[in-house]
Amino acid sequence: MSNVTSVSIRAKSLANGIVVFGGNGKGVALNQLVQPMYMTMDDDDQTIYISDQYNQRVLAWKINATQGKIVAGGNGRGVNLNQFQFTFGVAIDKKNDSLIIADYRNRRVVRWARRNGTAGETIISDIECWGLAMDSSGYIYTADPSRHEVRRWAIGETDGTLIAGGYGPGFGLDQLNQPRGVYIDRNDTIYIADPGNHRILKLTKGAKLPTIAAGGRGPGNSLLQLNNPVGSYVDNSGALYIVDNVNDRVMRWRPGAIQGEVFIGGNGRGNKPNQLNNPADITADQYGNFYVLEFDNGRIKMFPSSELN
Repeated sequence: MSNVTSVSIRAKSLANGIVVFGGNGKGVALNQLVQPMYMTMDDDDQTIYISDQYNQRVLAWKINATQGKIVAGGNGRGVNLNQFQFTFGVAIDKKNDSLIIADYRNRRVVRWARRNGTAGETIISDIECWGLAMDSSGYIYTADPSRHEVRRWAIGETDGTLIAGGYGPGFGLDQLNQPRGVYIDRNDTIYIADPGNHRILKLTKGAKLPTIAAGGRGPGNSLLQLNNPVGSYVDNSGALYIVDNVNDRVMRWRPGAIQGEVFIGGNGRGNKPNQLNNPADITADQYGNFYVLEFDNGRIKMFPSSELN
């Protein structure tokens, strides 16, 4: 989970991005990413943690640095606790100065010391976790696409608590269809990317069922529709930013809006400054700069706040 920014609700759409990390082809060098999945921002030291999926590692990249640092994994693909089989979601546990990482094919979630860790500790087992997040109380939320559910976990729990889905694939508000990304805002409101239903769900504290925050009108590229949304982000104004994967764009839903607006991309799949290529995640820093992770291009593209003025 990233800290929210002070981006103005009056902000216009962003046109051109700048490649700030990766995009250097496939490889294991510290300036390369291979099929990265998710990222999270630590605003305290301006570091982005990236699940470098195919390289079986998590990289820490300090903004403006020319290369990253391996902070978890990087020991080849495997089942040992110093290895991963495809890193997916990643969250920061600041209280314990550790990372929470979804180790997808090993069907586990591990905790790994953020500084000088040499191996992980399994904290959740028998789970096909795709995306995850942590709230302000230290609870972990996991999206399991095979079980079509999202669960909340306290460290040490063996079953967790079902908070969304769990009734088979479907489009009812008590159902999910292959949930992926989970995002939690500063009010501990939970946003669930439900790509099989082409929607983002919103679950507020105390609510028994989520509501549809965006999409849910079938796959498409109109301003009312999404197509395979995989990640989200919320700023201080309450505006919701959605990684609309198949449409190669980021959409913004302002509070109270009945439709979204194209915020980034939407100009076809490609490598131009105003295009995205299979976007996977979005975050922002405390200065209002947005960062989009591109799965196919293996890179992070930054869209500067100067364009917002």
